Amino acid sequence: MATLETRDLHIHFGSVRAVDGVDLDVKDGEFIVLLGASGSGKTTLMRTIAGLEKPTSGEVYIGGRLANRLPPKTRNIAMVFQSYALYPHKSAYKNIAFPLEALRMPADKIRARVTWAADLLGIAHLLDRRPRALSGGERQRVALARALVRQPAIFLMDEPLSNLDAKLRHTARRELKRLHRETGVTTIYVTHDQVEAMGLGERVAVMNGGRIEQIGEPLDIYRNPVNTFVAQFMGSPPMNLVLRNGTLIGFHAEDFFPLGRGPASEDREQMTFRVVQVEELGNEVLVYGYVGEDERDEPPEVLATLPTGLVKGHIDEGSAYTFEVPRHAIRRFDPATGLRKD
Repeated sequence: MATLETRDLHIHFGSVRAVDGVDLDVKDGEFIVLLGASGSGKTTLMRTIAGLEKPTSGEVYIGGRLANRLPPKTRNIAMVFQSYALYPHKSAYKNIAFPLEALRMPADKIRARVTWAADLLGIAHLLDRRPRALSGGERQRVALARALVRQPAIFLMDEPLSNLDAKLRHTARRELKRLHRETGVTTIYVTHDQVEAMGLGERVAVMNGGRIEQIGEPLDIYRNPVNTFVAQFMGSPPMNLVLRNGTLIGFHAEDFFPLGRGPASEDREQMTFRVVQVEELGNEVLVYGYVGEDERDEPPEVLATLPTGLVKGHIDEGSAYTFEVPRHAIRRFDPATGLRKD
């Protein structure tokens, strides 16, 4: 295991500032998520940490040691890619063993490490199969095992679950958390998926335009975004933003209730909610609409997530209702700069 630190890191490609002054400090054994949209710089940052890209300026430290000039193979970092990058003509065993064979490790030690990793990930019965005979989830676990056998100081994972369906992604997230608990390896995980970031990260770094907008514990970022970009990007669904009296107010869908139906609170802000669509999902209902007090010509859609019992027979599409938000759940932003005001 190892710490990781970047100091004022810049990576430029011509006039494009892919990474623009990133300071990142990852603790030994921590699982941190780099969250951002395509083009935000998260993958470039990860590749630079791995030694696959050279920084334009700034420094990378691994275990307290300056790593700028270290070649990738000496950094003791293992990567898991979105495509898994498995050799199609090799068995799962041979794919997992490949990095150890490249190090010319004795065969008995290779066998012991492959068996250990396969047992840990529950794929011992698949070692004789080639990638085409494996499901997406099984290929993903083979790729993880290949990274694991190196016993690296740091794991770098670049959207490893993006090719899985929703059910498999849920299962894979649980496996990744278990794997981290059992190995304790410092892990940097890149994703554009807010659910993965919330579910996996001990801390999350939200990236935009090559910079880190905010870093912290997932729930704290979700509840206390520093600006409107983070408010709209962190969480699924993201924070509602409504313009009232010259200020953008933000609140989450789960804090938006019909009058008198929410949790007890002496201090609430009320608004007229024009309902345009109701979606029943079983245990909860999604209610979409517009807030009448929004001062913009084309106000954004607002969402409320409610328990089924609060909606059935009480809320109809095309009608307007008084909804309320506890004031402690409201965040206020400057509409010109997007920055938090409170």
